[in-house]
Amino acid sequence: MAEEKKSIEEELSYPILICDKILKSAKESESFKLECSEVSKRVDCLAQMLRTTVILSTSNPSLYDRPIHRILSESVKNLDRALTLVRKCKRAGLLRRVVTITTAADFRKLFSLLDSSLGDFRWLLGVFNSQATGDFDLALPPIANTDPMLAWVWTYLAILHMGSLQNRTEAANSLSSLALDSERNKQIIITEGGVPPLLKLLKESSSSEAQIAAATVLAHLAGDPESVRNLSGQMAVPIAVQVLGESPIGVQISVAFLIARMVGQDVDSQEEFGRENAIRKLVSILCFETLDSKDSFDKPTSIHSLVQIKKEMPVPARSSNSMHSEGSSRGRDRRKERENESPEEKFKLMINCSEALWVLARGSVSNSRRICETKGLLCLAKIIEKEKGDLQFNCMMTLMEIATAAESNADLRRVSFKTNSPAAKAVVDQLIRIVIEGRSPTLQIPAIKSVGSLARTFPARETRIIRPLVNQLSHKNPDIAEEAAVALGKFANPENFLCVEHSKAIIEFDGVLPLTRLLRSTERTQLHGLILLCYLALNVGSSEALEKSRALTALELAGRSMAAQHPSLRELLPKAIYSLELYQAGVHPQRLDVEYIKGTLDKHGKDTRS
Repeated sequence: MAEEKKSIEEELSYPILICDKILKSAKESESFKLECSEVSKRVDCLAQMLRTTVILSTSNPSLYDRPIHRILSESVKNLDRALTLVRKCKRAGLLRRVVTITTAADFRKLFSLLDSSLGDFRWLLGVFNSQATGDFDLALPPIANTDPMLAWVWTYLAILHMGSLQNRTEAANSLSSLALDSERNKQIIITEGGVPPLLKLLKESSSSEAQIAAATVLAHLAGDPESVRNLSGQMAVPIAVQVLGESPIGVQISVAFLIARMVGQDVDSQEEFGRENAIRKLVSILCFETLDSKDSFDKPTSIHSLVQIKKEMPVPARSSNSMHSEGSSRGRDRRKERENESPEEKFKLMINCSEALWVLARGSVSNSRRICETKGLLCLAKIIEKEKGDLQFNCMMTLMEIATAAESNADLRRVSFKTNSPAAKAVVDQLIRIVIEGRSPTLQIPAIKSVGSLARTFPARETRIIRPLVNQLSHKNPDIAEEAAVALGKFANPENFLCVEHSKAIIEFDGVLPLTRLLRSTERTQLHGLILLCYLALNVGSSEALEKSRALTALELAGRSMAAQHPSLRELLPKAIYSLELYQAGVHPQRLDVEYIKGTLDKHGKDTRS
């Protein structure tokens, strides 16, 4: 802060020095004495304003200095021009006066420029002096005549720096309206230094109204990755997480929206919020209204989580009994406050928190693991069971992201989706229920995807998972039928250790016939249906159901058109055809003949090209 004060003083010292030189030269003028006298009056007034600005800058630590630099830059240009013109009026030889011709028009133009500088500094000092009166004027300085938005932003930001709490709240609300008007306004607010005072208002204010106003503006500013990185670089992430865990419900609603907005615009902030413990606080809020009091939602479910919490705990300055007593008291007070809130407020908070949790889990194995280390899975399952609308959808999408992460990460899959885990069982029960009920494709599709992603976690005896997916192969909605084929393909994939058992279950639940019908659907649906049928042929080629449904003919017909377009089928399709041909011919080979497969592949390639 000391360096900033010094830089302002240095900037102001130069124009004050120029003013002194102009006043001295004006006294020595021999021509245009009247005009030089007018210049002297204006410059003397400007010099007094400059000195007043110096006093304000040195005495006020919270002074907003952005407009000072801009106005000073223009004023210095005008003062340099005034000094040059006044010096021309000093006594000189005839030749010099002829060469440096000065006219009354030159002075009229200079008067206009100096009047603009005077107007700018009057506005600037008026804004600074309003701190004491609380009456802030939104008049435009001459420098902002071509861009009024700049002056309004300066005024509101000056209020945020120096105004009373009520005025700062009103200024934040005004900035929120400006930010909603256009992207350019957002950039002006950020460029002119609006983020630090807004974060300070959010973090340090004792007023919920002020915190909500600050969080709302910040959420509006987080409209693109660059702006989010700007916010993150100024400590927005730890401040938001801290406020989320310590504030009344109205503030939590706004901060949860801010977190969702930031992560939704910039993936880089995803891990930063995860490291700052945002997930545990979001899950705690969701669990507060969802799980019974006996379910300690802050209790970690892994050693890693215990270690992480120990790292994050501050060193206690008082006895543990005292800290525990105060913590319990705050917990009781917060629970009592929460019970008095309206159901609408509680529901809105849960919607915003669930959306934030969703975007934090999206594509992130580490954040998905953090959710699973809390009571997150059980909480999400309960909400999906009890709630409707956006809240239910957000939780379903969060589960889908976690399941996707578990599909790609064996450790997460093994730890979080153990067959004897109550949370995992609750999740699977709700996924199956959504798939069976089929009331909404927006829920059914992510539920089917989630089941498919967890295919490797189900034992062979869990056939209750397979039947609902098989039933969806006949769904009227082609998107749902396609997702069912994709999910079943993950069960039957040879890379799945239980692929043979799962394939038998698919056939047992009459999945072959609707699967062959999918081969007459759209190209994308055909592809996934064809892949699943190939897996069934490889795993249980001796099945009578495959023979009765003429799966071999279906593969040959579909293969002619699909193999050339999709490289993934060039090896898989000939192997499947070969397996069916051998079994249906009554031969049970111990292994597949690789040369025969290659010959079959070449034959189908030639048929396709012809």
